[in-house]
Amino acid sequence: MGGSKTFVSGAGSVNIDLIFSGLPRVPEEGQELYSQGFSMQMGGGIPATLVNLGRLGVPVRIQTGLGEDLFSRFAVDAFQTAGVEPCNLCPGAAGIPLNITAAMLTPGERTFVSYSDGLPVTDDTRHRIYEASRGAAICAMDPRFPEVYAELHREGTVLTLDTGWDDELSIEKYRPLLELADYYTPNQKEAMKITRTASPAAAARVLAEFFPRVVVKLDAAGCLIEENGVQSVISVIPEYVHQDSTGAGDAFLAGFLYGLYHGRPLAECVLYGNITGGKCVTAVGCLTAYCTEEELKEKAERYRRLLP
Repeated sequence: MGGSKTFVSGAGSVNIDLIFSGLPRVPEEGQELYSQGFSMQMGGGIPATLVNLGRLGVPVRIQTGLGEDLFSRFAVDAFQTAGVEPCNLCPGAAGIPLNITAAMLTPGERTFVSYSDGLPVTDDTRHRIYEASRGAAICAMDPRFPEVYAELHREGTVLTLDTGWDDELSIEKYRPLLELADYYTPNQKEAMKITRTASPAAAARVLAEFFPRVVVKLDAAGCLIEENGVQSVISVIPEYVHQDSTGAGDAFLAGFLYGLYHGRPLAECVLYGNITGGKCVTAVGCLTAYCTEEELKEKAERYRRLLP
């Protein structure tokens, strides 16, 4: 797919996670508990997906909001460590344009509280995103910037959409984005919510009205795909031992985009996604455990039997 289009682009807010791990339970109101572990890490979202994609050797361009606060400085250091130079969409911004999340990890659940002053959505922001993304082979969509993606779509850029959870998730609300996107990568709860169906298989059939190649992530059961009216499930990678699900969807998307960028068939793209997503959950945090390109290729060859 590279050709003259030699990079993958994406805009989105940086998430910084303050992770309290090893808690026996979530404290009740008025209580204080000490966790067994703590770390501050870059969390999920499009920037994290593109960092993982860059680690796989694909050129990436990230557009995000960075301020003068300590969390923005932490994010800049994380980008530089990963060898990525982000485009700042709001230079000189006051406040905290990132999302800050305190994550409490108990044996069976994850609980979050978050804060952000918000990423400005202005004509200048849209212009910066478009200029940074023009000529991309693939662009990961942020629902806040449909006008940018309409222009990129006209220019031939492949668009991928991951809405995440939204209590108002519906085809009616997201139709303009669904009609622009070439691929949509919901998990099963999101797929059933947006299609108002009761099973991932039924959701896939509805989504096939928009997409000739459908992807529905099934969590621990793998990933459902539908192509040419035929549905198949590609299993998870059995060797990976789950520790923490934070960032698994973003890591899956990195592997999936790697396959798209290199022109691989849908099922193989999903296998790549299952590998990168599976590796992610073997450690606490979104970007802690990740695949190199060499490891990804080796695992894909080893688990080719999982393909339909």
